Amino acid sequence: MATLTRVTFISASSPSGSIGHSRNKCRQVASSIPFLNSLPEFSSHAFRARYSPSSLTSLPRTRYRRSCVSKTEAVKVLSMAKSTVLVTGAGGRTGQIVYKKLKERSEQYAARGLVRTEESKQKIGGADDLFIGDIRDSNSIIPAIQGIDALLILTSAVPKMKPDFDPAKGGRPEFYFEEGAYPEQVDWIGQKNQIDAAKAAGVKQIVLVGSMGGTNLNHPLNSLGNGNILVWKRKAEQYLADSGIPYTIIRAGGLQDKEGGIRELLVGKDDELLQTETRTIARADVAEVCIQALQFEEAKFKAFDLASKPEGTGTPTKDFKALFSQITTRF
Repeated sequence: MATLTRVTFISASSPSGSIGHSRNKCRQVASSIPFLNSLPEFSSHAFRARYSPSSLTSLPRTRYRRSCVSKTEAVKVLSMAKSTVLVTGAGGRTGQIVYKKLKERSEQYAARGLVRTEESKQKIGGADDLFIGDIRDSNSIIPAIQGIDALLILTSAVPKMKPDFDPAKGGRPEFYFEEGAYPEQVDWIGQKNQIDAAKAAGVKQIVLVGSMGGTNLNHPLNSLGNGNILVWKRKAEQYLADSGIPYTIIRAGGLQDKEGGIRELLVGKDDELLQTETRTIARADVAEVCIQALQFEEAKFKAFDLASKPEGTGTPTKDFKALFSQITTRF
């Protein structure tokens, strides 16, 4: 839901001599709200056209009293501009970055996060906008989803290394998933629960972060803990694409804990990028693409692979509308 901003209501007692004064007061109110200044509704040209003396004097007195920048009108614009966004998996390594970025852009977004435990909540600040819930239990996530405009899904099953592995003895480590936390339960049922709850709540857009490699059943990630993690992720992606909700599916390459915003990003399809040398991406860049996807129509109803050029090569990506415009695949 939008955050409301108190704006002084200005009315005119006379539709004649005080018009210029009232119009200037209107502008003062608009300029006192920094975010309004960036909106088309309050651009200088549009404002002059709408609130010029000639337009005001032609109005009946009762209408003129409401022709200035009223509290109701300003709130309406702010409501259109500011979105409530929920990040699920906010306690994860990439989810934390997305949640933090949203919090830093409080003029645009009212951020929420969903974590699984109180420990995770406290780890990332313990704010009131952090909800505790288990995506495998559909009822537990409803409070977090109610009233949001967009959902960013960053939940994922996480394989763990068996403790008896000894690197000194050679060989490869073995992995397992905890009971109840297999990819089928987390990446399929858990994500399906989120999509269903979001649809029931009237959410306007879902951004889902998956992984490259889903076109290959024999991909090594599927063998970890016998979890077939990419198979279940792909199934959830298809479910989202079929849901009717505007969606953006980001299939990220190998995730790196590096600084974001300094590399040229690459988009692809059907795991083509896995056949190149550009198969990795910084978590911070994935987080930024998630948020940018909320701002452009060009990102909706699209699915794509995401990687980046090595640092120091290419031109760092800044034009995300152009990046999304390159994508032609719906799944």
